[in-house]
Amino acid sequence: MNLMHMKYAIEIAEKNSINKAAESLFVGQSALSRAMKELEASLGVTLFERSAKGMYLTPDGEIFIKYAKTILKQVDDVEKLFSEGSFSKKRFSISVPRASYISAAFTRFTKLIGKDDTIELFYKETNSMRAIQGILDENYRLGIIRYAENYDEYYKSLLDKKGLNYELVAEFRYVLVMSKNNPLASLELITYNDLQKYIEIAHADPYVPSLPLAQVKKEELPDNINRRIFVFERGSQFELLAENTETFMWVSPIPQTLLDIYGLVQIGCSQNQRNYKDVLIHRKDYTLTDLDNHFVEELIRTKRDVISEM
Repeated sequence: MNLMHMKYAIEIAEKNSINKAAESLFVGQSALSRAMKELEASLGVTLFERSAKGMYLTPDGEIFIKYAKTILKQVDDVEKLFSEGSFSKKRFSISVPRASYISAAFTRFTKLIGKDDTIELFYKETNSMRAIQGILDENYRLGIIRYAENYDEYYKSLLDKKGLNYELVAEFRYVLVMSKNNPLASLELITYNDLQKYIEIAHADPYVPSLPLAQVKKEELPDNINRRIFVFERGSQFELLAENTETFMWVSPIPQTLLDIYGLVQIGCSQNQRNYKDVLIHRKDYTLTDLDNHFVEELIRTKRDVISEM
Protein backbone atom coordinates (compact mmCIF):
# COMPACT_ATOMS: atom_id res chain seq x y z
CA MET A 1 0.00 0.00 0.00
CA ASN A 2 1.28 3.46 -0.86
CA LEU A 3 0.05 7.06 -0.74
CA MET A 4 -0.69 7.13 -4.47
CA HIS A 5 -3.03 4.16 -4.12
CA MET A 6 -4.84 6.03 -1.35
CA LYS A 7 -5.28 9.08 -3.61
CA TYR A 8 -6.60 6.84 -6.38
CA ALA A 9 -9.12 5.18 -4.05
CA ILE A 10 -10.41 8.53 -2.76
CA GLU A 11 -10.89 9.84 -6.29
CA ILE A 12 -12.78 6.70 -7.37
CA ALA A 13 -14.98 6.92 -4.26
CA GLU A 14 -15.82 10.54 -5.06
CA LYS A 15 -16.49 9.91 -8.75
CA ASN A 16 -18.12 6.44 -8.33
CA SER A 17 -16.42 5.56 -11.58
CA ILE A 18 -13.05 4.20 -12.76
CA ASN A 19 -13.39 6.08 -16.05
CA LYS A 20 -14.13 9.48 -14.49
CA ALA A 21 -11.44 9.01 -11.84
CA ALA A 22 -8.90 8.07 -14.53
CA GLU A 23 -9.72 11.24 -16.49
CA SER A 24 -9.42 13.39 -13.39
CA LEU A 25 -6.14 11.82 -12.32
CA PHE A 26 -4.67 11.69 -15.86
CA VAL A 27 -4.05 7.96 -15.36
CA GLY A 28 -4.91 5.14 -17.73
CA GLN A 29 -8.06 3.23 -16.83
CA SER A 30 -6.30 -0.14 -16.88
CA ALA A 31 -3.48 1.17 -14.66
CA LEU A 32 -6.00 2.57 -12.18
CA SER A 33 -7.99 -0.66 -12.11
CA ARG A 34 -4.79 -2.65 -11.57
CA ALA A 35 -3.75 -0.31 -8.71
CA MET A 36 -7.06 -0.88 -6.94
CA LYS A 37 -6.74 -4.66 -7.23
CA GLU A 38 -3.24 -4.45 -5.75
CA LEU A 39 -4.52 -2.25 -2.91
CA GLU A 40 -7.37 -4.60 -2.10
CA ALA A 41 -5.02 -7.59 -2.22
CA SER A 42 -2.55 -5.94 0.16
CA LEU A 43 -5.34 -5.11 2.62
CA GLY A 44 -7.17 -8.40 2.23
CA VAL A 45 -10.55 -6.69 1.84
CA THR A 46 -12.87 -5.55 -0.94
CA LEU A 47 -13.09 -1.76 -1.05
CA PHE A 48 -15.52 -1.30 -3.95
CA GLU A 49 -18.64 -3.02 -5.21
CA ARG A 50 -18.39 -3.04 -8.99
CA SER A 51 -21.52 -2.87 -11.13
CA ALA A 52 -22.75 -1.53 -14.44
CA LYS A 53 -23.86 1.63 -12.63
CA GLY A 54 -20.40 2.36 -11.21
CA MET A 55 -18.06 1.78 -8.28
CA TYR A 56 -19.47 2.06 -4.76
CA LEU A 57 -17.73 1.69 -1.41
CA THR A 58 -18.24 -1.41 0.70
CA PRO A 59 -18.44 -0.98 4.50
CA ASP A 60 -14.72 -1.79 4.66
CA GLY A 61 -14.15 0.70 1.88
CA GLU A 62 -15.89 3.48 3.80
CA ILE A 63 -13.62 2.87 6.79
CA PHE A 64 -10.52 2.83 4.57
CA ILE A 65 -11.43 6.09 2.79
CA LYS A 66 -12.03 7.84 6.12
CA TYR A 67 -8.54 6.93 7.35
CA ALA A 68 -6.94 7.56 3.96
CA LYS A 69 -8.24 11.15 3.90
CA THR A 70 -6.86 11.75 7.39
CA ILE A 71 -3.46 10.31 6.48
CA LEU A 72 -3.18 12.33 3.28
CA LYS A 73 -4.15 15.53 5.10
CA GLN A 74 -1.42 14.90 7.66
CA VAL A 75 1.09 14.28 4.86
CA ASP A 76 0.04 17.56 3.19
CA ASP A 77 0.43 19.40 6.51
CA VAL A 78 3.93 18.02 7.01
CA GLU A 79 4.96 18.90 3.45
CA LYS A 80 3.58 22.41 3.82
CA LEU A 81 5.29 22.83 7.18
CA PHE A 82 8.74 22.14 5.79
CA SER A 83 8.32 23.51 2.26
CA GLU A 84 7.31 26.92 3.63
CA GLY A 85 10.24 26.94 6.04
CA SER A 86 7.84 27.33 8.96
CA PHE A 87 9.12 24.54 11.18
CA SER A 88 10.90 27.07 13.39
CA LYS A 89 7.80 29.26 13.64
CA LYS A 90 6.42 29.55 17.16
CA ARG A 91 2.68 29.12 17.56
CA PHE A 92 0.22 29.92 20.32
CA SER A 93 -3.51 29.21 20.13
CA ILE A 94 -6.30 29.54 22.66
CA SER A 95 -10.10 29.80 22.65
CA VAL A 96 -11.68 31.67 25.55
CA PRO A 97 -14.92 33.12 26.90
CA ARG A 98 -15.70 36.76 26.15
CA ALA A 99 -13.89 38.11 29.20
CA SER A 100 -12.10 41.45 29.32
CA TYR A 101 -9.60 40.41 31.97
CA ILE A 102 -8.53 37.51 29.73
CA SER A 103 -8.19 39.73 26.66
CA ALA A 104 -6.20 42.20 28.78
CA ALA A 105 -3.86 39.35 29.78
CA PHE A 106 -3.50 38.38 26.12
CA THR A 107 -2.62 41.99 25.24
CA ARG A 108 0.08 42.03 27.92
CA PHE A 109 1.30 38.68 26.63
CA THR A 110 1.70 40.02 23.06
CA LYS A 111 4.07 42.70 24.35
CA LEU A 112 6.54 39.94 25.23
CA ILE A 113 7.05 39.06 21.55
CA GLY A 114 10.55 39.94 20.41
CA LYS A 115 11.24 41.79 17.18
CA ASP A 116 13.23 38.86 15.84
CA ASP A 117 10.63 36.20 16.72
CA THR A 118 8.87 34.25 13.98
CA ILE A 119 5.51 33.66 15.60
CA GLU A 120 1.76 33.22 15.04
CA LEU A 121 -0.82 33.80 17.78
CA PHE A 122 -4.46 32.69 17.54
CA TYR A 123 -7.05 34.04 20.00
CA LYS A 124 -10.71 33.07 19.62
CA GLU A 125 -13.67 34.11 21.77
CA THR A 126 -16.44 31.51 21.94
CA ASN A 127 -18.54 29.43 24.32
CA SER A 128 -17.30 26.56 26.50
CA MET A 129 -18.35 23.64 24.31
CA ARG A 130 -16.77 25.14 21.21
CA ALA A 131 -13.56 25.76 23.18
CA ILE A 132 -13.52 22.07 24.18
CA GLN A 133 -14.21 20.97 20.61
CA GLY A 134 -11.44 23.21 19.31
CA ILE A 135 -8.91 21.33 21.42
CA LEU A 136 -10.32 17.91 20.50
CA ASP A 137 -10.12 18.83 16.80
CA GLU A 138 -6.54 20.04 17.43
CA ASN A 139 -7.26 23.50 16.04
CA TYR A 140 -6.35 25.05 19.39
CA ARG A 141 -3.81 23.95 21.97
CA LEU A 142 -5.32 25.73 24.99
CA GLY A 143 -8.80 26.74 26.05
CA ILE A 144 -10.53 28.52 28.89
CA ILE A 145 -14.09 27.48 29.65
CA ARG A 146 -16.61 29.28 31.85
CA TYR A 147 -19.50 27.74 33.72
CA ALA A 148 -21.73 28.36 36.73
CA GLU A 149 -20.48 26.66 39.88
CA ASN A 150 -23.51 24.34 40.01
CA TYR A 151 -22.28 22.72 36.75
CA ASP A 152 -18.86 21.93 38.24
CA GLU A 153 -19.40 18.18 38.54
CA TYR A 154 -20.85 17.96 35.02
CA TYR A 155 -17.93 19.75 33.36
CA LYS A 156 -15.22 17.93 35.32
CA SER A 157 -16.77 14.60 34.35
CA LEU A 158 -16.98 15.71 30.71
CA LEU A 159 -13.36 16.88 30.65
CA ASP A 160 -12.16 13.61 32.19
CA LYS A 161 -14.03 11.62 29.54
CA LYS A 162 -12.53 13.76 26.76
CA GLY A 163 -8.98 13.26 28.08
CA LEU A 164 -8.47 16.92 28.99
CA ASN A 165 -6.55 18.43 31.88
CA TYR A 166 -8.17 21.32 33.73
CA GLU A 167 -6.98 23.95 36.18
CA LEU A 168 -8.98 26.67 37.91
CA VAL A 169 -8.07 30.18 36.76
CA ALA A 170 -10.62 32.36 38.55
CA GLU A 171 -13.82 32.35 40.60
CA PHE A 172 -16.11 35.37 40.64
CA ARG A 173 -19.66 36.71 40.56
CA TYR A 174 -20.94 38.71 37.63
CA VAL A 175 -21.19 42.47 38.00
CA LEU A 176 -23.28 44.92 36.03
CA VAL A 177 -21.68 47.16 33.42
CA MET A 178 -23.37 50.17 31.82
CA SER A 179 -22.76 53.65 30.52
CA LYS A 180 -21.69 56.18 33.15
CA ASN A 181 -24.71 58.17 31.91
CA ASN A 182 -27.16 55.36 32.69
CA PRO A 183 -29.49 56.51 35.52
CA LEU A 184 -28.54 53.35 37.45
CA ALA A 185 -24.86 54.34 37.45
CA SER A 186 -25.39 56.62 40.44
CA LEU A 187 -26.47 53.69 42.66
CA GLU A 188 -23.97 51.91 44.91
CA LEU A 189 -25.85 48.60 44.66
CA ILE A 190 -28.50 47.57 42.18
CA THR A 191 -31.41 45.14 42.62
CA TYR A 192 -33.18 43.02 40.02
CA ASN A 193 -36.21 45.34 40.23
CA ASP A 194 -34.00 48.31 39.37
CA LEU A 195 -33.08 46.59 36.09
CA GLN A 196 -36.61 45.76 34.99
CA LYS A 197 -37.24 48.81 32.81
CA TYR A 198 -33.83 48.71 31.10
CA ILE A 199 -32.47 46.74 28.12
CA GLU A 200 -30.16 43.81 28.78
CA ILE A 201 -27.34 42.92 26.41
CA ALA A 202 -26.47 39.21 26.61
CA HIS A 203 -24.12 36.74 24.92
CA ALA A 204 -25.88 35.08 22.00
CA ASP A 205 -24.64 31.55 22.66
CA PRO A 206 -24.86 30.37 26.29
CA TYR A 207 -24.62 26.59 26.12
CA VAL A 208 -24.76 23.68 28.53
CA PRO A 209 -25.16 20.46 26.50
CA SER A 210 -27.28 18.67 29.08
CA LEU A 211 -29.96 21.40 29.07
CA PRO A 212 -32.20 23.03 26.46
CA LEU A 213 -30.97 26.51 25.48
CA ALA A 214 -34.18 28.11 26.78
CA GLN A 215 -33.56 26.65 30.23
CA VAL A 216 -29.93 27.80 30.24
CA LYS A 217 -31.01 31.35 29.41
CA LYS A 218 -33.63 31.21 32.13
CA GLU A 219 -31.06 30.07 34.69
CA GLU A 220 -28.44 32.59 33.59
CA LEU A 221 -30.70 35.64 33.33
CA PRO A 222 -33.31 37.14 35.71
CA ASP A 223 -36.82 36.53 34.43
CA ASN A 224 -38.13 40.06 34.96
CA ILE A 225 -36.38 41.63 31.94
CA ASN A 226 -38.67 42.27 28.97
CA ARG A 227 -36.13 43.68 26.52
CA ARG A 228 -32.91 41.87 25.56
CA ILE A 229 -30.37 42.17 22.77
CA PHE A 230 -28.30 39.04 22.07
CA VAL A 231 -24.87 39.81 20.61
CA PHE A 232 -21.94 37.50 19.77
CA GLU A 233 -19.09 39.99 19.47
CA ARG A 234 -17.68 41.68 22.58
CA GLY A 235 -16.66 44.92 20.85
CA SER A 236 -20.22 45.41 19.60
CA GLN A 237 -21.51 44.79 23.11
CA PHE A 238 -19.32 47.58 24.48
CA GLU A 239 -20.36 49.98 21.73
CA LEU A 240 -24.03 49.35 22.53
CA LEU A 241 -23.42 49.88 26.23
CA ALA A 242 -21.55 53.11 25.57
CA GLU A 243 -24.04 54.60 23.09
CA ASN A 244 -27.38 53.42 24.49
CA THR A 245 -27.75 54.61 28.07
CA GLU A 246 -30.75 52.31 28.61
CA THR A 247 -28.62 49.18 28.29
CA PHE A 248 -26.73 47.07 30.81
CA MET A 249 -24.89 43.75 30.81
CA TRP A 250 -23.80 41.05 33.25
CA VAL A 251 -20.03 40.53 32.96
CA SER A 252 -16.99 39.18 34.72
CA PRO A 253 -15.01 42.08 36.24
CA ILE A 254 -13.51 44.43 33.63
CA PRO A 255 -10.17 46.30 33.86
CA GLN A 256 -10.63 49.97 34.73
CA THR A 257 -8.64 51.08 31.68
CA LEU A 258 -11.21 49.46 29.36
CA LEU A 259 -14.13 50.95 31.29
CA ASP A 260 -12.55 54.38 30.87
CA ILE A 261 -12.10 53.91 27.11
CA TYR A 262 -15.83 53.24 26.60
CA GLY A 263 -17.14 55.53 29.35
CA LEU A 264 -18.57 52.63 31.35
CA VAL A 265 -18.97 51.78 35.02
CA GLN A 266 -19.39 48.42 36.77
CA ILE A 267 -21.55 47.94 39.83
CA GLY A 268 -22.39 44.96 42.02
CA CYS A 269 -25.89 43.55 42.50
CA SER A 270 -26.91 42.63 46.03
CA GLN A 271 -29.19 39.80 44.85
CA ASN A 272 -26.67 38.11 42.57
CA GLN A 273 -25.26 35.10 44.47
CA ARG A 274 -24.31 32.85 41.55
CA ASN A 275 -20.63 31.96 41.39
CA TYR A 276 -18.78 31.28 38.13
CA LYS A 277 -15.52 29.53 37.29
CA ASP A 278 -13.01 30.07 34.50
CA VAL A 279 -10.97 26.91 33.91
CA LEU A 280 -7.86 26.44 31.76
CA ILE A 281 -7.95 23.22 29.68
CA HIS A 282 -5.62 21.31 27.36
CA ARG A 283 -4.99 17.75 26.23
CA LYS A 284 -3.50 15.46 28.87
CA ASP A 285 -0.73 14.47 26.48
CA TYR A 286 0.13 18.09 25.66
CA THR A 287 3.13 19.76 27.33
CA LEU A 288 2.83 23.51 27.72
CA THR A 289 5.40 25.47 25.71
CA ASP A 290 7.33 28.50 26.95
CA LEU A 291 4.78 30.68 25.11
CA ASP A 292 1.90 28.93 26.87
CA ASN A 293 3.53 29.41 30.26
CA HIS A 294 4.18 33.10 29.60
CA PHE A 295 0.51 33.58 28.75
CA VAL A 296 -0.62 31.74 31.89
CA GLU A 297 1.65 33.96 33.99
CA GLU A 298 0.10 37.09 32.47
CA LEU A 299 -3.37 35.63 32.93
CA ILE A 300 -2.85 35.01 36.64
CA ARG A 301 -1.29 38.45 37.12
CA THR A 302 -4.17 40.19 35.34
CA LYS A 303 -6.76 38.14 37.22
CA ARG A 304 -5.25 39.28 40.51
CA ASP A 305 -5.27 42.90 39.37
CA VAL A 306 -8.85 42.89 38.11
CA ILE A 307 -10.89 40.33 40.02
CA SER A 308 -9.25 40.75 43.42
CA GLU A 309 -10.32 44.39 43.38
CA MET A 310 -14.02 43.47 43.26
